Amino acid sequence: MPKQFDPLAQRYPSQRFPLYARGGMVNCSTPQASAAGLEALRQGGNAMDAAVAAAAALTVVEPTANGLGSDAFALIWSEKEHRLFGLNASGPAPMLADADKVLAQHRDAEGKMPRHGWTPVTVPGAVGAWAAITKRFGRRSLAENLAPAERYAREGYPCAANLAQSWQSAYRIYKERLTEPCFAPWFRTFAPEGRAPEAGELVRLPDHADSLREIGATEGESFYRGALARKIDAESRKFGGYLRYEDLAAYAPQWVEPIRVNYRGFEVCEIPPNGQGITALMALNILKEFDFPERDCALTAHRQIEALKLAFADAFRYVTDPRCMELDYHRLLAPEYGAERARELGDFARDYGPGLPPKSGTVYLCCGDGEGNLVSYIQSNYMGFGSGIVVEGTGIALQNRGADFSLDPKAANVLRPGKRSYHTIIPGFLMKDGLPAGPFGVMGGYMQPQGHVQVVMNHIDFAMDPQQALDAPRFQWMRDGSVTVESRFDPELARALRRMGHRVRVDLDTGSFGRGQMILRLPSGVLVGGTESRTDSNIALF
Repeated sequence: MPKQFDPLAQRYPSQRFPLYARGGMVNCSTPQASAAGLEALRQGGNAMDAAVAAAAALTVVEPTANGLGSDAFALIWSEKEHRLFGLNASGPAPMLADADKVLAQHRDAEGKMPRHGWTPVTVPGAVGAWAAITKRFGRRSLAENLAPAERYAREGYPCAANLAQSWQSAYRIYKERLTEPCFAPWFRTFAPEGRAPEAGELVRLPDHADSLREIGATEGESFYRGALARKIDAESRKFGGYLRYEDLAAYAPQWVEPIRVNYRGFEVCEIPPNGQGITALMALNILKEFDFPERDCALTAHRQIEALKLAFADAFRYVTDPRCMELDYHRLLAPEYGAERARELGDFARDYGPGLPPKSGTVYLCCGDGEGNLVSYIQSNYMGFGSGIVVEGTGIALQNRGADFSLDPKAANVLRPGKRSYHTIIPGFLMKDGLPAGPFGVMGGYMQPQGHVQVVMNHIDFAMDPQQALDAPRFQWMRDGSVTVESRFDPELARALRRMGHRVRVDLDTGSFGRGQMILRLPSGVLVGGTESRTDSNIALF
């Protein structure tokens, strides 16, 4: 059983304490999005309405990480149905896309999927997620839920400091593509003055506002089977993209059964593949074989890092669209397989290959209401603004999720028509004794399962409240085999990890270690939440 957390304990430097609410809570990476979710609650909506309202607002007020062309995933606890639902709103590759075509078209890409332009664009799923969640669980119309986002886009909002920094960083990347015609709409939309906005500057996105109104009025149909879909199709054809109206028209999000691992009496829940949530569960399935009496010691961090390396070795080998996986992904979560992999973990850093199990630039938000409904929701354009493609006159910024496809025909995640790629964005959820403990999530590419493992263990193993579980210094295993740590990570602990064989370096960019939120529902029904000190995060209470 986990220890009870002390809400006054401040183990790490922070100006934030956990907050409590009875009628509802909306945790987002920006105050405007939290306010949009709270508006939905105050106007009679539930946590699902609040999640959609906040998610739509985030496409406006944090366009550096997501947009109308994003993908999305959600874990939703419905108190009425007394059940946890999963929603996979990632989109497949266009039917015209395949590895051979991309290799022939991009001979200068050294055999890798391009990151920018139309080629890595897959079918966007976020708008479909909003419509599906509203239709199945909401009390308000989609138009009502999108109204705050439309207002922000049309009337403007002041650019926050962290947002300005991310925007300026993205502008420096896209500036190299200034002369390429397909990127011209991005500059007209997001850099109309020939630069990125400064902190405090008013940002208006009128085309985005018009599209939000169209999406709300048609309950999302225009984006997939109407006027907006035809505009996306026309722009793709104009610039040699693979995406077509038919790809959009055939799309629908998928309701899926969450996958789970029992970790010290809690069920840690994630979305199944093609998402990488299974990576966090595989690591926890290994780590539960060990005892962790204290957090800030080298052996604890070493075992966490090594377990994640083992989990990623399997994830990179097997995880893709589940229809194309060579094994049943449930085998990767078998307790005996976790125990087997744990036996490979020694006291010194090493490299790992995949095992064979036994047969048998993202925004995150979470919401809860006074009725017991809870939502864990994440959406992303992937690498910052995504592909750099904005559909002319619509404000629709398209993701570059296809950049994760392999062009190697032998790889599990090879690009094929209609196939979903390995996906990095993952919402998390904790259950206890069949009841919801609460939603949590950490943004940031391949940092996400690592953030999930660290936050879950901070709460369960080390009795931290949501705020401290999020604020605690983090490490990140990198795909080149090195380990980066935050500047406030204990230097002696970092030196000890080096002595254990890890190539450790300090990263001064706190944003690279993820940005997360967490809500727990106490036995009394009261909600307690925390939100990242690493960003402009905000909690709205009801």
